[in-house]
Amino acid sequence: MLIFSVVAGMFATVSLPAFASSPHGDPVATMSYHHGTAQRLAVGAVAAADAQHDDYTATTQEELDRAKAAAAAAAKAKQAASALGNVDLSMVAPGTGAVRWPLPYYDSIGDGFMSRGGEHQGVDLLVGAGTPIFSVAAGTVKVSSESYYGYGVGIVIEHVIGGQRVETTYGHMTYGSRAVQVGDTVAAGQLIGLVGSTGQSTANHLHFEVRVNGGLVDPLAWLRANAG
Repeated sequence: MLIFSVVAGMFATVSLPAFASSPHGDPVATMSYHHGTAQRLAVGAVAAADAQHDDYTATTQEELDRAKAAAAAAAKAKQAASALGNVDLSMVAPGTGAVRWPLPYYDSIGDGFMSRGGEHQGVDLLVGAGTPIFSVAAGTVKVSSESYYGYGVGIVIEHVIGGQRVETTYGHMTYGSRAVQVGDTVAAGQLIGLVGSTGQSTANHLHFEVRVNGGLVDPLAWLRANAG
């Protein structure tokens, strides 16, 4: 009887759960295998599943990554739909000159022009999220993107000021807050978006750059000499 019991135990089956989740507890994408799907269980080794794709939502890391990216894009789209919902799009920057400040005010200055060993090409104006951003002068929108390299949500505008070609860049804006698109003509002081912390940013601020005839200049010095 003892021998029979041992032999019978060798043929006992193990009941395994028919699902698995992301190792990071990611609620966005889950693995969900259905009973009856062809699978192979390698005893003492890593399990290998031969599931048909119409039987589950995701199995590979690539599929999980795609599902996560799609969910992130949907979240951005939802945020974008409401970013300008309560903003008066007709507001303009203070002043009456041909050149205006890009913000109605700022709290402090973060990284300055050519800081970080000369790598920082603009100036960081620290101010609360949702603060309106204005075009500093009349011009044409060259770039308007929700993902403009390390700038995150960014806008670039081309101007002609005093006979010079001037290009201004506005970075790290709030998702969905861009009020202008590529090719749009803007007026001096026109609202173009809202302050945020997108891209390579650790705090809410406006990263502002100025190029005159293709060369970088100190944005604060340029504004102080030209804005009115």
